[in-house]
Amino acid sequence: MDLDAYVAEHRGQWQRLEHLTRRRKLSAEEADELIALYQRATTHLSVVRSRTPDPVLLARLSQLVLAARAAITGSHRFRWSEVGRFFTVSFPVTVYRARAWWITVGLAFTGVWLLLMAYVAGHPETQRALMSEGQISSLVDHDFENYYSEHPAQDFAFQVWTNNAWVAALCLASGVLVVPVFYMLWTNLLNLAVSGGVMISHDRGELFFGLLAPHGLLELTAVFVAAGVGLRIGWSWIVPGPGLTRSRSLAETTRAAMTVAVGLVVVLLVSAGVEAFVTPSGLPTVARILIGAGVWGGFLVYVFAFGSRAAARGETGDIVRESREEYAPTV
Repeated sequence: MDLDAYVAEHRGQWQRLEHLTRRRKLSAEEADELIALYQRATTHLSVVRSRTPDPVLLARLSQLVLAARAAITGSHRFRWSEVGRFFTVSFPVTVYRARAWWITVGLAFTGVWLLLMAYVAGHPETQRALMSEGQISSLVDHDFENYYSEHPAQDFAFQVWTNNAWVAALCLASGVLVVPVFYMLWTNLLNLAVSGGVMISHDRGELFFGLLAPHGLLELTAVFVAAGVGLRIGWSWIVPGPGLTRSRSLAETTRAAMTVAVGLVVVLLVSAGVEAFVTPSGLPTVARILIGAGVWGGFLVYVFAFGSRAAARGETGDIVRESREEYAPTV
């Protein structure tokens, strides 16, 4: 292929395409022309790449095609109002609409945890089957209490935050398979039940709940939300909603999970701060629990107040629908 001849033949189209991509507003005819020229330019780029891969021409055409694609789809500009809408509409309404799922998960988890913890506390032989005498003594005497204060608070907060965010992400990501969500919930439940049962049987129950409650209320609720939404994803393709195909039902529920994932990052950051700075503090136990209960109650009020209001207006929290106009062709 004669590269110079090819460039001379199509230069006018490329210049016109470049001109249209720089225009802020286009008429309907110009928008159609932009799309047609973009399609031709992508073909030209493919031809040049396969037959005469001149690096200078490839770079120019690649840049032109990318600019034209951005002009067709529309450029999304960051606005602080979008952040405000996310935290006042998208996140709370998505969590609110999934409330039946995460409340059910939370109640089931708490009920099984309390029963299993009571069983472990009342059966020393079970404790010894799960832990050695040395491990039990270490847990009761210092390990459980020292866990919250053995590292600098800011480092501990970051460690807790990343770990809990990872657990929440796994619950959301594996929800389509259903079983992994139950496995992660069971793992956390068993750890809490064994630790609590051992502490209670050695008259350290007040210390256990005094250290767990301040951050645990919000932290576990965030995990319940992630697990509930994750299970909702799995259920969406098992039993699609009325008038929905399995793929559409799964897509809509997964988009909701993306909203929840982003919001829970902030929620878990707050719970990590409480765990690192309030739980091991020298405040009286009652004061620490009241702080944790206040933060937890604030989250619930936030979700139900903002979420119910947005749901009444017909909001769904679907981030794709909200963004469609931003990615529409500019005419």
